[in-house]
Amino acid sequence: MRPLVFALSVLLSASAGAADFDARALRDAEQLRAGNERGTDAYAIVESLTTEVGPRMAGTPAYDRAVAWAQAKFKALGYDRVYLEPVSFPVWERRHESAEVLAPYPQRLLITALGGSVGTGGKVLEAEVVEFANLEALKAAPADSLKGKIAYISNRMERFKDGHGYGPAVSARGGGASEASKKGAVGYLLRSIGTDSARMPHTGTMRYAEGVTKIPAAALSNPDADLLSNMLRRGKPVTLRLDIDAGMNGTKTSYNVIGEIRGRSKPDEVVVIGGHLDSWDLGTGAIDDGAGVAITMSAGAMIGRLDRAPRRTIRVIAFANEEQGLFGGRAYADAHLAQVDAHQVGAESDFGAGRVYAFRAGTAPEAQPVIAKIGEMLAPLGIVYEPGRGGPGPDVGPLAGKGMPWAQLAQDGTDYFDYHHTANDTLDKIDTKAMDQQAAAYAVMAYLSAETDVDFGKSPPLTGEE
Repeated sequence: MRPLVFALSVLLSASAGAADFDARALRDAEQLRAGNERGTDAYAIVESLTTEVGPRMAGTPAYDRAVAWAQAKFKALGYDRVYLEPVSFPVWERRHESAEVLAPYPQRLLITALGGSVGTGGKVLEAEVVEFANLEALKAAPADSLKGKIAYISNRMERFKDGHGYGPAVSARGGGASEASKKGAVGYLLRSIGTDSARMPHTGTMRYAEGVTKIPAAALSNPDADLLSNMLRRGKPVTLRLDIDAGMNGTKTSYNVIGEIRGRSKPDEVVVIGGHLDSWDLGTGAIDDGAGVAITMSAGAMIGRLDRAPRRTIRVIAFANEEQGLFGGRAYADAHLAQVDAHQVGAESDFGAGRVYAFRAGTAPEAQPVIAKIGEMLAPLGIVYEPGRGGPGPDVGPLAGKGMPWAQLAQDGTDYFDYHHTANDTLDKIDTKAMDQQAAAYAVMAYLSAETDVDFGKSPPLTGEE
């Protein structure tokens, strides 16, 4: 028994030692954490982006200005290296959109075309509307039952702190138009995927299935969806007029913008943090995802101001065109697949500007003591370590799927879907102190991940339900 006890004690001591950082590293982490009280650059960065660039839909001149802005901002913040990596994608354009009820109760409706939608062919579309409770009900409709009509899904998204009501609702946006077309519909409407009661529709991307006739697709604001449902409840046929000019316009090559704080002893190993630089065109893209870009840019800059750089490189990425298909994240994964083992961890801020309340990670088991120690260092910020939960952000997801370890700093998204993809996504929704808390959290997490001697290994396989 004595050799077994000795071996076990050695193993436990090694595990405990792996979770320890030297005194200087812990002091540096505490200094970064103090940004929560001292203040950070995060709010000033998102204010700059929304004021000087504003909405920046991928493929537009505004996104080109955002690329130049990001390069200049990284340099102004003192990053050691700033560079671009190309990202190619199809370009979708919104030109105009309108809707109204013609009969029996004539009224204007507020809509927005869904990203990727075709238009009404240069003319107005007039047709009777048929309501469905959800996508499953639409799929169950008899073949040809919607011939010459407009399908409308009235399902309402539910509000949750972690935003998990989004998944069940958003499937109607992604594939609903093709399901309606299969039944003979000539147009498609859905209640906005959002939790607000403002008369502002929520846009978002959709996809057409192969071999299915493309029909125009748009979202109604929540109050207008209520209005339309109330009309239909009266039992009379309701006729709508849609006028949408939108569609694809070729392809474009743009860029992920990357800033690095170079590591002192393992510069070819990287900790990746970031957000997506593009936004939809309706608001100024403050919470989606100007906040994420600002939080991570600020966190990297805070690490760069320390007297000693971390062992590994901190790589901050402003990803291109997340909104219309994760093009920036996929391009990064393709370009760096051969170096996936050099990625210590990846984390993305893309859930608005609410405070971080939980820390989660997917790493090799032997790294868990270090992850727990990072959780301990984050606790004074009001952040709880939650082992065995969470998943990677959207743009780091493609490389996480190939084995890159991931971290998640879960934000309070209680009101995120009130503003998401709407004209109401503006700077006034952001609280300075919340931004400071998040930037401090990202700085602590990224710095300690880069500083440890422990390799985080491979992420557990992703199930698709994270």
